[in-house]
Amino acid sequence: MLLQIEELLTAEQVAHARRLLERAPWVDGRVTAGHQSAQVKDNLQVPEGCPEHRELGGLILTALERNALFISSVLPLRVFPPLFNRYDPGMTFGAHVDNAIRQITGTPHRIRTDVSCTLFLSDPETYDGGELIVEDTYGEQRVKLPAGHAVIYPATSLHRVAPVTRGSRLASFFWIQSMVRDDGQRSLLFDLDMAINRLRDDLPAGHRSPTELTGVYHNLLRRWADA
Repeated sequence: MLLQIEELLTAEQVAHARRLLERAPWVDGRVTAGHQSAQVKDNLQVPEGCPEHRELGGLILTALERNALFISSVLPLRVFPPLFNRYDPGMTFGAHVDNAIRQITGTPHRIRTDVSCTLFLSDPETYDGGELIVEDTYGEQRVKLPAGHAVIYPATSLHRVAPVTRGSRLASFFWIQSMVRDDGQRSLLFDLDMAINRLRDDLPAGHRSPTELTGVYHNLLRRWADA
């Protein structure tokens, strides 16, 4: 499932993020790439653990906790601390698949990367190129969103970032271990959750159908969840 999450960050939060990133140090983005990805990755990245990384990461994690669409679609168990990258003219990231397991730096903890997320922090009119291109069963999906908007997609997907030809593309990226590891099962639960919400709006208060379907939802979640 590929899904856009609008306004994960407010305009004020995006402006604050860009101010922090202007003063942040930047290093070669291959520091977090696996062997195969390192061969096709050409970008810059904010070092993990620096003050700007910690502050912005906390801001994004708080926003995720408050976003109902993110919670419903991803069913998060663990979220990898957000990372930040920059693509200047000529930079790109070739086709790759994200590592299945990632170690959280400085801790003994690992997460399984079920879902990938990219949060755009640059306004799309300020740079050319830089589309996130995700290959799925329906072909290539090209994603370039307004600043503050995010996209989630299965971490199993082959994806790439098109070369930037003008300006700079700033973004946050991270991974989520879901309570439900199978993307098809997560999609079914999300569709059911959305349908239940629409029924609640359409039916008179106290109608049994939303309650009964909510029971079905939770019984399926109980059957499929790893939590």
